[in-house]
Amino acid sequence: MAISKSIQQHLIQLRTTIQEHNYYYYVLDNPQLPDSEYDRLLRELQNLEAQYPELITPDSPTQRVGAPPSSAFSEVIHSLPMLSLNNAFDDNEVYEFDQRLRDRLAVNTIEYVAEPKLDGLAVSLRYEQGILVKAATRGDGARGEEVTPNVKTIKTIPLKLRQLEDNSFPLVLEVRGEVFMPKASFEQLNQQHLANGEKTLANPRNAAAGGLRQLDARNTAKRKLTFVSYGVGLIEGGELPKQYSELLYQLQQWGLPISVYLQIVQGAAGCLTYYQNLLAHREALPFEIDGVVYKVNDLAAQHTLGFISRAPRWALAHKFPAQEALTQVLGIEVQVGRTGALTPVARLSPVSVGGVTVTNATLHNQDEITRKDIRVGDTVVVCRAGDVIPEVKRVVLAQRPPDTTAFQLPTHCPICGAEVTRAQDEAIARCTGGLICSAQRKQAIQHFASRRAMNLDGFGEKLIEQVVDNGLVKNVADLYQLTREQWASLEHKGEKSAAKLMQALAKSKTTTLANFLYALGIREVGETTARLLAQQVGSLERLAQTNEEQLQQIPGIGPVVAHHLVNFFQQPENLAIIQQLQQHGVHWADNSSAPPLSTQPLAGKTLVLTGTLSSMTRDEAKTRLQALGAKVSGSVSSKTNYVVAGVEAGSKLDKALKLGIQVVDETTLIEWLA
Repeated sequence: MAISKSIQQHLIQLRTTIQEHNYYYYVLDNPQLPDSEYDRLLRELQNLEAQYPELITPDSPTQRVGAPPSSAFSEVIHSLPMLSLNNAFDDNEVYEFDQRLRDRLAVNTIEYVAEPKLDGLAVSLRYEQGILVKAATRGDGARGEEVTPNVKTIKTIPLKLRQLEDNSFPLVLEVRGEVFMPKASFEQLNQQHLANGEKTLANPRNAAAGGLRQLDARNTAKRKLTFVSYGVGLIEGGELPKQYSELLYQLQQWGLPISVYLQIVQGAAGCLTYYQNLLAHREALPFEIDGVVYKVNDLAAQHTLGFISRAPRWALAHKFPAQEALTQVLGIEVQVGRTGALTPVARLSPVSVGGVTVTNATLHNQDEITRKDIRVGDTVVVCRAGDVIPEVKRVVLAQRPPDTTAFQLPTHCPICGAEVTRAQDEAIARCTGGLICSAQRKQAIQHFASRRAMNLDGFGEKLIEQVVDNGLVKNVADLYQLTREQWASLEHKGEKSAAKLMQALAKSKTTTLANFLYALGIREVGETTARLLAQQVGSLERLAQTNEEQLQQIPGIGPVVAHHLVNFFQQPENLAIIQQLQQHGVHWADNSSAPPLSTQPLAGKTLVLTGTLSSMTRDEAKTRLQALGAKVSGSVSSKTNYVVAGVEAGSKLDKALKLGIQVVDETTLIEWLA
């Protein structure tokens, strides 16, 4: 039966009215309707959509909850990286930050936007033609996890942007912001957990992170999460204001909430005044914060300042002083990591620090223990450095018992008894037991099985301890030769569990070169370095035959990483394990497009980009130059080989000319990249 035009128009009007009142309620905190009238409108919409389900749209206010549970989160590669921020912990670092920026911009004063640093989870929201189509967590900055159904349950996030008569939104708009849980919602959630006999959550940040990663979006809705915008990523088909503050107010007009505590300040002095005011009111705020963020207000100046590594030069996170507490050291234990590193850990009398119960704290190494003179029985000040990592800050000597003795790391491994050595230029002491040390073996296998490595689902710490302690597994290759019967014979396992483990092993045999390299646990080779090596070197065989000098030609590979790589592939035991893995069917696709390192046209050359390029962005040029083997630096020095000068090149060009460094234009750059 045909649906009348009047019903269709009424549905559209209802949705528009509800969305507009959501904006006034959640974004402006200025409700225009009584709750009863709002509820009446929402019920009317629900009834009409139930009667005419074919008219339901993805952006309808009724579509925030109800997606079926998901079995996993898919990976999302961010169009533009979600960068982290450099930190400051005292006033001097803020003054130094401001001075660096003023020197680079050649100005006397810089205008900043100051905002609270929310203690939540960073997310990216992608809107296409004003409709929310995808939401992802920050992840490692380059890639995150898609959490779209869960984000749609957060009422402060519009499913559809507000259309403005004089300023339409871009065709594609990626909004960056923070998902967090207000203190009141957190307290209410913990009260519910207590009433239900469930474990309470440690802090609002953990509650928000866990809530956003629920497999059933209906559970996310129960967490009562909220959201604040703090920037944008990819933009297509539209223009934005020239100032960061105006950009945020533009987002607010489109229906996205921004911080009500946002403030424009002048210079370092203005930043520090804002910091002190917010610190004084920290406990009274309705949400947790761990500092403030300063960002240059002028977007053109942000572009000029650019980035350092994975952080922008134009922004700074000024952290609040770490929260501290007194407790007693009950004991000092020594842990042995997968690389053989010995790490002393203090076992503490339980104490609450920043809303988290702390029972352990890292003591780092022997030098730190000696410097702070930490002993068993001491009363110590424990802090969460950066509000995250528990550590012993200092000893209260006035409360030291008379019978304490200085602590020394053991001369032999507490796990295998092998000798402990310490290189002259290292602070870390290491067990020399290698594969005979079960601690290193367990850690290495756990790392190999982890999600970002071989992704062996079900291979947790307890399972790995069992197979190692029972002598069934001595290296990672042994995992693939155990039979279904052997898995089923383990404690707390059976036929069903064994079948799942065998299935996980079979699935893991097809992987990527980057994941396999990371899984091998080579010292200093993390996920990012593994991806870089896979992209630039192309194959494991080629990597095994590459010397340190050649490896250092790859941008981002320094002498330490190069040394560890060469050392790893020179060990016959390591090569034998790789061969065994291949014999068990483990395989990956090589990057056949990677040119030989020695033939890359710009191998070993250091370049600096300056000015504006007409045919591409500087970031694009940097990526393409790195693919040719070049190292692209942000500053000119005597080691620079070429400076690529675009339009309005500035001080870098002047310095290059003074140093006699060869300067090329965009035409030459295009010829290199052809």
